[in-house]
Amino acid sequence: MNWGNKLLIVFGVFAIGMGTLVYKCMNVKFDLVSKDYYKDELRYQDKIDGMKNASQIGEINVSENDRQVIIAFPAEVKGYKIKADAWFYCKTNADLDRRLTLSVNDDGTSVIDKNLLLKQDYQLKLSWETGDKKYYTEKDIKVN
Repeated sequence: MNWGNKLLIVFGVFAIGMGTLVYKCMNVKFDLVSKDYYKDELRYQDKIDGMKNASQIGEINVSENDRQVIIAFPAEVKGYKIKADAWFYCKTNADLDRRLTLSVNDDGTSVIDKNLLLKQDYQLKLSWETGDKKYYTEKDIKVN
């Protein structure tokens, strides 16, 4: 085999490798954090203000048992009417995300049935408000 044939083989292997790489890259699924990314970015100041408000009161506790995930709001807001939305954000796959409107009882706790969630690592993005004050909290949780 002369050097011309070897050169053709090298170029052929290179072309096949590049074609394979392009094919695989075209079939990779990637998700943005949000479909309305730019609108959410414009409202980011609300999130900053909510985080500031949440840091001025107690911590939100998230626990779980065999059938439920329990979110306990700070003692400072017990007795207030709390309106809350939870986004269980899965960093690896947007299809596993869950958005829920929470019903909070008089004790300041909300109970979520585990059947609504998958066994997964989530980032809980919790937006809540009492009266005219808005709060925002993020916590990393693992649902077992």
